[in-house]
Amino acid sequence: MHTITTTEELARFCAAAKAQPYVTVDTEFLRERTYWSKLCLIQMALPGKDGEAVLIDPLAEGLSQEPLYDLFRHEGTVKVFHAARQDLEIFFVEGKVFPTPLFDTQVAAMVCGFGEQVGYETLVKKIAKEPLDKSSRFTDWSRRPLSDAQLTYAVADVTHLRVIYEFLAREIEKSGRQKWVAEELAVLLDPATYTVDPAEAWQRVKTRTNSGKFLAVVQELARFREAYAQGHNIPRSRIYKDDALVELASTKPLNYDDLGRSRLLLREARRGEIADGILAAVKAGLAMKPEDMPKPDLSREQLQVNPALADLLRVLLKAKSEGSGVAAKLIASAADLDAIAAGERDMPALHGWRAEVFGEDALRLCKGEIALTAKGSDVRVIKI
Repeated sequence: MHTITTTEELARFCAAAKAQPYVTVDTEFLRERTYWSKLCLIQMALPGKDGEAVLIDPLAEGLSQEPLYDLFRHEGTVKVFHAARQDLEIFFVEGKVFPTPLFDTQVAAMVCGFGEQVGYETLVKKIAKEPLDKSSRFTDWSRRPLSDAQLTYAVADVTHLRVIYEFLAREIEKSGRQKWVAEELAVLLDPATYTVDPAEAWQRVKTRTNSGKFLAVVQELARFREAYAQGHNIPRSRIYKDDALVELASTKPLNYDDLGRSRLLLREARRGEIADGILAAVKAGLAMKPEDMPKPDLSREQLQVNPALADLLRVLLKAKSEGSGVAAKLIASAADLDAIAAGERDMPALHGWRAEVFGEDALRLCKGEIALTAKGSDVRVIKI
């Protein structure tokens, strides 16, 4: 295997990749100590059992990734990843580019009946019929030089991927489910998937009260934390964790002495820049006008679920899942079924390919237009 450390070498490989129908791609990164993932290694392989496979060292001095970004923009070569979300976030944040056209073998495997969020190791065993050594998975990829074990592990993530891609691409074509895959990939290629607005960060914080003033302080504390984490490229938890944020929203500290009495706030957050940000956020939350205060989404809590209908929807989902070979959780969650039984209609389970598999009959069941009958272990849909 060859490790690319210069822009010229990278340009040569990417030029060769542009002449191929596809190229497999994977990355190794670290995120434990940063907000944004730190890219440490890129693995790529060209088609064929003996197709060239390379490792690209993004930490090499002077190496520009522009040839790689240019390949990502090249429409004539499919870029193949497995579980691409975190990889795509890295390239979007660093290069403002998405690899297109994109093929994600995890997405394809789910619609081909391999279950929900199937792992790469599982596909290697079931499709490539090869063992996979994952012992180097959690090593420090930022240290140099990389060990032989790390290099062997890394290149295996793209060489076996060739066999998996070709198998799944054929299965998708035979089943006519290209549109299903395209719908799922559209989410991965949407910049909004990787953009966190500090003003919306409060919605991820779990609280037990819906008081407007309390939520106003939560919103401002979450806004400050998100902006600070992004600006300084450190994890949110290094600033303060959610439990400390909720405590601060409850106690509403007004000065350093108040912060010093916090049970959950990290010591380094009780003075200095972070402390000033906390106090300013609390002040802004307390000063917020009632009409500007955040309002929790209580729509699902207020829905009146028909338990009998919800049970019938579960039976229908199980039958549709088994009939289509698609994991039930990929089609609809238990909460989705309860919401449908309560009259909610604006959800993914009722749109796109999910509507074809399950949603259309789910709505007919809710309207009393169909019924379910069992024969042995089979559940059948009959029109009324």
